[in-house]
Amino acid sequence: MKKILYIFSLILMLTSCDKGFEDMNVDPTKHKVLATSKLTSIQLFTSGERYENWRANLIYQSTMMQHFATTAGYWSGDKYTWNRGYASSLIDRYYGNAVKTVEDLLVQLEQDEEPEEMKAIARIMRVFIYSRLTDLYGDIPYSEAGKAVLEEIFFPRYDPQSEIYADMLKELEEATAVLGDGTSVYGDADIMFQGDMGKWRRWGYSLMLRLGFRLIKVDPAASQQWVTKAINGGVMTSNADIAYIIHTDGEGINRNGLGEVFLADNNMRMSKTFIDFLQGDPRLTVLASLPENTGELDANDDPILRTDEERLDPMSQKGLPNGLDLEMLENMTGEENVQAYSEPNRLLITGVTAPMFFQTYAEVEFMLAEAGVRWGLAGDPAAHYEEGVRAAMKMLALYGEGGIIEDTDIDDYLSANPYDAANALEQINTQYWAATFLNEYEAFSNWRRVGFPALIPVNYPGNVTGGTIPRRLTYSESDISNNPENYQEAVSRQGPDELTTRVWWDVE
Repeated sequence: MKKILYIFSLILMLTSCDKGFEDMNVDPTKHKVLATSKLTSIQLFTSGERYENWRANLIYQSTMMQHFATTAGYWSGDKYTWNRGYASSLIDRYYGNAVKTVEDLLVQLEQDEEPEEMKAIARIMRVFIYSRLTDLYGDIPYSEAGKAVLEEIFFPRYDPQSEIYADMLKELEEATAVLGDGTSVYGDADIMFQGDMGKWRRWGYSLMLRLGFRLIKVDPAASQQWVTKAINGGVMTSNADIAYIIHTDGEGINRNGLGEVFLADNNMRMSKTFIDFLQGDPRLTVLASLPENTGELDANDDPILRTDEERLDPMSQKGLPNGLDLEMLENMTGEENVQAYSEPNRLLITGVTAPMFFQTYAEVEFMLAEAGVRWGLAGDPAAHYEEGVRAAMKMLALYGEGGIIEDTDIDDYLSANPYDAANALEQINTQYWAATFLNEYEAFSNWRRVGFPALIPVNYPGNVTGGTIPRRLTYSESDISNNPENYQEAVSRQGPDELTTRVWWDVE
């Protein structure tokens, strides 16, 4: 990880303040940054900076999914209000850095006749980037994105999501077929898997599993076909296969973007929905803690502070209802002190060196359980459900010693919450929701796919959705002004550029 400070100086060469799609690519014949360093840049760009993690991931999706709640008015997702700049933050940042750099890398690898395994790894990374974008926005620039210099395509078309999905799945099928079990030329510059091609292959098939399941409502037959192909190819087999980024406390994008948000903003609280779910769950005080400051004063008007033991008391954790401001909170509960409510555990999971998860083994096990329920694939659904719960709890050790959960505690939880065949899809996907806490892109996508957990919407005054949970985020102002014809074509095809418009795979 010492390489990252050096690599950051190279990243500066790749970034700029893009205004429109003209600058979505750099000429690979003029920039000869090492391909290995570009992969590092792509991985860090994909993990994201404070900007998009604050707005798209937390302000909108985390509260829409009722992992977090807040009384702060600018947290738009908690109240289904619309802030175009917040809603477009991922599309604004990804096209200017992650997309531009991965497209440039692929051209460079081709021109330099690099090994096929390097191209395959870049292709898998590219699919992940575009999948996150299209799942959040629907139709997006895809086939023509990043082609400004190479092909003089300054105003790319917005591809239909159905075409994007077909190509992403094809890319995964071709890329995974290339990868064996050796070590890639990328080596340690690959800060996710350190060049382990076996892990890349298993992630490629696990990503295929995820995208295949996305099709379940719009094309069940194709969904089963791709899920079957992914399982047969070989998905993640343990927590050692988790796709995640290790961050460092250096300058710039070395830091965990979520951790930077937690440094800047202390308004988020754990949602009542999530805290209620975590009762009796050993994850409760790994993920949640009470604030150090009680919000009360002693006889000398000094703040009363909680001890670490008090902050981590399971019986004291309290979730904040979603969709309220301070006045509404007081009217509902008689309590206006938000310091009485749990926050994300600032003693453990909110640091700038915390891991950033892209896809986990726990998610894979829950999808295998669902494949068993739906189609009789992958073996015993109950076994996969239990393994998913166990993996979701065990992976928290990646945050540090305080995240270690003992096997006996997991066994007790599974005994109290056994697999329920009669309500299997709800149970499996509610656990999936819990396991994707902080990876709100995936929590939001999977909730739209299956509708679990059964979240109760809010109806905050002035909301723009009619009191329904949003189904997507909206395009940026620059799309409208810089690429109006293609923007309008996308809106005409997909539906109004609103929070309530459903993406292609999210049919009613």
